[in-house]
Amino acid sequence: MAGGSDPISIAARIWCMHNSSMRLTLFAALAAFIAGCGDSRNEQKGPVPMPANVQTATFSGGCFWGVEDLIRKVEGVVDTEVGYTGGHLENPTYDDTHDSASGHAEAVQVKFDPAKVSYEHLLQLFFRLHDQTTLNSQGNDKGTQYRSAIFYHNEEQKKIAEKVKDEVNKSGKWKNPVATTLEPFTKWWPGEEYHQDYLQKNP
Repeated sequence: MAGGSDPISIAARIWCMHNSSMRLTLFAALAAFIAGCGDSRNEQKGPVPMPANVQTATFSGGCFWGVEDLIRKVEGVVDTEVGYTGGHLENPTYDDTHDSASGHAEAVQVKFDPAKVSYEHLLQLFFRLHDQTTLNSQGNDKGTQYRSAIFYHNEEQKKIAEKVKDEVNKSGKWKNPVATTLEPFTKWWPGEEYHQDYLQKNP
């Protein structure tokens, strides 16, 4: 786990707490603080305008509610969506993923403007907002659906992900090696509507 005092590092420690009710309470408070420090994108009404050069990043790091709520506040991120990827089952539902049989991970798909935020920077934040050293688990959340994974969309993203993962492994900040997998992105299945922006809908 990260040991810093910045909001992302604090979020990582909160999200891996074993007391789920306390975890959600503290996490919601931190998310509200980050929102107050971020840009005004979240206050916009209607569809979010997409830059012409928008790119996509996809990753999973435990329950997708928390990952989405932190990443969406990063300047340069123009849209986020939670869903399922990395498995073999067609049209999976939330229930389908929770016995690990579908192979899918709870994931977040991020649309971002590379002129404002780089893919590398998003990955650096991703590694800080969850415990990347535990295999198929985040706190009390157990199973392959909660695995730490980067789903790269092209060879350039793969190279950047390998570079960042290697840097994290060599940083000495974690006593255990990084368990994050690098998997080629195949197909995206959007999550149910009630999962989208969950922590905003349920403050």
